[in-house]
Amino acid sequence: MSKPDTAVIIGVGPIDGLGGELCLQAAAAGLHVIVAGRTEAKIASVANAITQAGGRATAITTDTTNEAEVVSLLQQAEAIGPTTLAIFNAGNNMPGDFIEMQADYFEQAWRVGCFGGFLFAREALKAMVPREKGSLLFTGASASLRGKPGFAAFTSAKAGLRTMAQSLAKSYGPNGIHVAQVFIDGGINGDRLRSRMPDRFDELGEDRFIGLTGLAEIYMYLHRQPRNAWTHEIDVRTHLENF
Repeated sequence: MSKPDTAVIIGVGPIDGLGGELCLQAAAAGLHVIVAGRTEAKIASVANAITQAGGRATAITTDTTNEAEVVSLLQQAEAIGPTTLAIFNAGNNMPGDFIEMQADYFEQAWRVGCFGGFLFAREALKAMVPREKGSLLFTGASASLRGKPGFAAFTSAKAGLRTMAQSLAKSYGPNGIHVAQVFIDGGINGDRLRSRMPDRFDELGEDRFIGLTGLAEIYMYLHRQPRNAWTHEIDVRTHLENF
């Protein structure tokens, strides 16, 4: 029996979040999903939801800033089946006053948002390049494109991730690897925002926040693109977002 193609998605939290929705849609596309994140209970919940729906999933607790754990993650994925889709979804918004900012806070923003992307991309490409097939996708933000007051640490990480991905696209596109980025410009209608800012969500209304289903569908659209019509960067926002 041939091994199933795998999708490795890192930066997965609650099922009602972008990482969770990406896992659900990848499973619906017939991929064996490797659900990776730091919180064991959250990734187990996502994997269980997939298997209960008839899909295939394996939860692997992984810190994207830990080299040994990321290497092991891709090795375990490859043991299940060839990695054809890899999504780096780690790196939460990290605001802060620059003058008062501690050095370790700035460094942590970079380690999660950029260094982790390097580790994950390196291991995914090691698996994909010899087969000359695969999609390597990165979650970006408006901070990938421009700096805003109070977000120097987050912006530096996301901008670094963006230019690294550009280099990878130019380096490995000729090898058949589709490297692309999704820039999310606005809040996401998911568990994190609704639980942390319920009053703001109620005040602004659902139309002000990006829908999970449509957002995750964009990643799957990028994965399905034929190699003679690839998109490298795409931005996503609601119809009400000022840009």
